[in-house]
Amino acid sequence: MARLLRCAALALMGLTSAALAAPPPAELFYKDAELVDVVLSPSGRKLALTTSKGVDRLALVVMDLDQGGKPSVVARFRDGDVYDARWVDDDRLIYGVVDTFDGSARYSGAPGLFAVNADGSKFRQLVRRQWKPVITDGTVDERLLDWNHRVLAVPRLPTGGRNDEVLIAEFSTAEDDTETPKWLNTRTGLMRNVGFVEPAGSVGWLPDSRGELRVAFTRQQGRRAALWRAPGSKTWTPLFESDLLSAPFSVEAVDDAGGLYVSEASGPAGQRALKRYDFERRKPQDTPLVSTPGFDFSGDLVVDETNGHVLGVRLLVDAMTNAWFDPAMKEFQARVDRLFPGQSNLVSCRRCGTPDMVALVRSFSDRDPGRFYLYQGKPKAGEKAWMSVGTVRENLKPDDMAIVELQRIPARDGLELPVWVTRSPAAAGPLPAVVLVHGGPWARGNTWGWDADAQFLASRGYVVIEPEFRGSTGYGDTHFRAGFKQWGQAMQDDVADALRWAQKQGIASDKACIAGASYGGYSTLMGLAKDPALYHCGVAWLAVTDLDLYATGSWWIQDDISRTGRRYTIPEAVGDAVKDAAMLAANSPVKQAARIKAPVMLAFADDDRRVPLAHGERMRKALRDAGNEPVWVTYAGEGHGFGNVKNRIDFAQRMETFLARHLK
Repeated sequence: MARLLRCAALALMGLTSAALAAPPPAELFYKDAELVDVVLSPSGRKLALTTSKGVDRLALVVMDLDQGGKPSVVARFRDGDVYDARWVDDDRLIYGVVDTFDGSARYSGAPGLFAVNADGSKFRQLVRRQWKPVITDGTVDERLLDWNHRVLAVPRLPTGGRNDEVLIAEFSTAEDDTETPKWLNTRTGLMRNVGFVEPAGSVGWLPDSRGELRVAFTRQQGRRAALWRAPGSKTWTPLFESDLLSAPFSVEAVDDAGGLYVSEASGPAGQRALKRYDFERRKPQDTPLVSTPGFDFSGDLVVDETNGHVLGVRLLVDAMTNAWFDPAMKEFQARVDRLFPGQSNLVSCRRCGTPDMVALVRSFSDRDPGRFYLYQGKPKAGEKAWMSVGTVRENLKPDDMAIVELQRIPARDGLELPVWVTRSPAAAGPLPAVVLVHGGPWARGNTWGWDADAQFLASRGYVVIEPEFRGSTGYGDTHFRAGFKQWGQAMQDDVADALRWAQKQGIASDKACIAGASYGGYSTLMGLAKDPALYHCGVAWLAVTDLDLYATGSWWIQDDISRTGRRYTIPEAVGDAVKDAAMLAANSPVKQAARIKAPVMLAFADDDRRVPLAHGERMRKALRDAGNEPVWVTYAGEGHGFGNVKNRIDFAQRMETFLARHLK
């Protein structure tokens, strides 16, 4: 009896310990943030916040520092969330509205455009939202633009003046994707032309801080080009012309003085550095302005809102950071980094570097989604120099989160392979692993910062391995081009090599599952087929499963891949549907389903136009026919990503249950 009581007591103690150690709920990771963004007004005396604090949807809130900083809701909607708020001048803002409750299929492309004064007056809808009714006071303004218009730029505020107009572009809904720029008055809704003849086939534009369009990007007949228009000129001159995948350099930015900034690849890794363009030599300068060893340059100029001078760049290396040319801002950044150590501290400013500067700092880390702070160089009586504005996710405790590290390892053929590792700092010894494969695949998978998927999985006791396999961008042209026509082949070997490295290092145990969305879902299924001994299970969502369907399309299945992509890009980067038919078949999951023996979970969206539901249905049938019934779930109203919070939480919980069944 005593022994039974002792066993019962030990069991109770185990239950109590388990309860105390219960991980944070999925909702904490996947609900919308309480504070999404904060933007300084041109004077620096007002803040625009996109926040759900105290309201049921993301609203637009203004804090007037001259009125004590009390927050005031100036825009909110029953059927949507405020999105991408920008100051037009110190008294007027523009923004879009998206409805994630409808799922991602209904909000990704057309948020409309609205304007309102900083005190909540003079509301006006300027552009319709796709799928949504017009918001009016009983009359419909005939000047309201249709949904296919987007904001190109909000010009820098003239000294001592106000700003009425923003630069917009009407984009074609046809195959050519062309864009026509116009000026739009946010107070009257009137439009005017930009005052020059647009180059044929224009698909994008690059303005200076005044909104003057300096670069036009064109695409025609499988060729791309960039053209330049100098300040005060109406003539366009060519910068380059190339095929779609081999531009000699990338146009990054322009300044108000007529300078052009480009990034050019060099060295054995082909990593891109920021350079000024030399118009006399008609090529980039030899000496880089900014180089980021180990990474391609990726960033934006930071321009003084007062005079248009270039102060520095905001760029992405392992994390987002500021690199300042201006000595005063360089010194201020050092002060901020000392004040918030171990964080990435992004600074935005007005009257930058002057004694009366106003600066907004977003401070974040791998374990902390972020907090906003306001600095006032000359605070008014009763104000402090530093003020906390708000926290991105209030209920999340950074100490409960995992750490994120970037490692660089050799792939089996010697190519350097960046690998992100996320694991609890309290973990000792090897952990069950989830290999999380990013989508794209022509994208960068991760940055140093807080990520919901990796943190959620780490909170469940897994080490998360995220390889930047060849074909990923951001690590040089050599790394990118090494992925051409390597779906299911060398790209897949990179994923396996990352896991084997983690196991050899004692980071990951011999229990592992593979997971991912879109291309990551494709890689999940091919990993199970190609390396069955490595993985105990796989979770694939929104996954490309049929390379024939992906490469050629179908009359009966609608998707959003353009004819240009299928004619020029996919044949070179993935494979030609005719010439490479055997290779595509050998690396198409639906045709290799019989090789998959591990348990599979499939999740798809019924309104996905990038990877239509047919991909999932065909894979489900192929696995069934092979005697491997997958776990199956679909989400109504969703597109290529889960926008509805309930769906995000539901999927995370289903994945958690599935992984625990096979890894624990």
